[in-house]
Amino acid sequence: MRASGNPRITRRGVLAMAGAAALPVPLATAAEQSVIRIAYPAAVATLDPAKFRVGGLEYNYALCVFNRLTKQDTKLQVQPDLAESWDASEDLKVWTFHLRPGVKFHNGKAFDASDVVFTYGRLQDKDVGSVLRAALSVVTKVEAVDPLTVRFTLSIPYADLPAVTAGYQSMIVSESAMDTLTTRPIGTGPFRFVEYRPGDQMVLEKNPAYFLPGVPKLDRAILRVIPEYTTAVAGLESGALDIVYDIPPELTDKLRRGSNVLVDEVATGQWQGIVMNNAFKPFDDPRVREAFIKLVDKPTFTDIATFGHGAPTVTPIPPGHPYFRKDLLAAPDIAGAKKLLADAGFANGMTIEMFVPGSAPPMERLATAFRDAAKQVGVKVELRVVPPDKFDAEMEGKVPFNVDNFFGRTTPDLMLYAWYHSTGSWNNTLWHYNNPEVDKILDTARATGDKSKQAELYGKFQEIVAKDGPGSIVYVTNFACGLSKKVQNFAASPLMFVDISNVTLAT
Repeated sequence: MRASGNPRITRRGVLAMAGAAALPVPLATAAEQSVIRIAYPAAVATLDPAKFRVGGLEYNYALCVFNRLTKQDTKLQVQPDLAESWDASEDLKVWTFHLRPGVKFHNGKAFDASDVVFTYGRLQDKDVGSVLRAALSVVTKVEAVDPLTVRFTLSIPYADLPAVTAGYQSMIVSESAMDTLTTRPIGTGPFRFVEYRPGDQMVLEKNPAYFLPGVPKLDRAILRVIPEYTTAVAGLESGALDIVYDIPPELTDKLRRGSNVLVDEVATGQWQGIVMNNAFKPFDDPRVREAFIKLVDKPTFTDIATFGHGAPTVTPIPPGHPYFRKDLLAAPDIAGAKKLLADAGFANGMTIEMFVPGSAPPMERLATAFRDAAKQVGVKVELRVVPPDKFDAEMEGKVPFNVDNFFGRTTPDLMLYAWYHSTGSWNNTLWHYNNPEVDKILDTARATGDKSKQAELYGKFQEIVAKDGPGSIVYVTNFACGLSKKVQNFAASPLMFVDISNVTLAT
């Protein structure tokens, strides 16, 4: 899912800091202390979890309203959610999930195995179009053994299934509530959906029947849509907001230096990069792609784009992962790039448009850095900054050249397969890359539980795409939230979730 970008700081936004007029300061009453207000930069594209693609408010509203079979903690370890436990056959081809008893949906319906079977049937339905469908391609059958037991049968040995069931789109829904899923969603989560005013705010209220005792601590959550970060930060400083989601790097240090608020920051696998769509000329020629890759000075571009709040990478495998190939972070090779372009028929350079999602300063800075580097080989890059909703609908995967960003995943298979395998859902949306050797590596790696063998395979994968890839994954970013000092028991997640289930507000 593409990560929603950080909105551009505009003159209007700067002026808004003075008063944050659109953000009324809440009255300091005892009742108000149980209401949390969180700002997100972009609206949801859909309320249906199976169809999530954008992230941000989508994922975080779903975390409040729904549950998954499994979830992941801040160390990315798989933990129980609606499944209390799970086990696998010796060959890793049959997985059995044992469900939590006594769980009810917000409409009073009892949760059982039929809801899991229904949810995963939707996720695998081509007509639904879930991006999780690619990760679930190994699943041949999902069946209810009894009301509290679900069995997944796979076509190959696959150790990552519990991580897949913690995916962003894998929120469990009820067939009985499908009629209102996109207008008044009903889940089993710690908060119940109250209303959503598109482009303005979403209101959630405490689920008093939640299956975890004492959760949630808050009575209500108001999720505001505030595109201008300066406006949101002003609201945080004035007390009108309690959390601002995904503070951009250009504001993080400034906010941290202030005395009124806190910043919680964590490294993530969210990556930003330069996309070359292989379905279009000139990027159907691997020599052109390799030449453009050779122009990228990843450490320098990372500093330019993130002001030190990111780390250069080779592929979506982040630097903190044990399989990461740091040795492949090569210096730019201008002479090599010139030769490859000449061999491809571009000895005199070329002019090319690069599309950039608007309201995303780090990506705009990344695009500018590449544009300046490309001048060294006679390539004129014309930047076309377009509104993010227009980019999502009309540009992503439909233009030859752009910058883009995506949320991180938790295992190498989930990080890579959908983007680089020839059958991958994001590959066939984004850049149409086809390398039989890469396909073979990814197929083999996902079918082995041997970590040393996986490390070897994913190391070879990185070696190939560092040269032949469909684009240049330049860096992974940090995730930072601005917090009121009233906010207690909150920790920023490397998955960019804002988990408020145990948050309290100090008086």
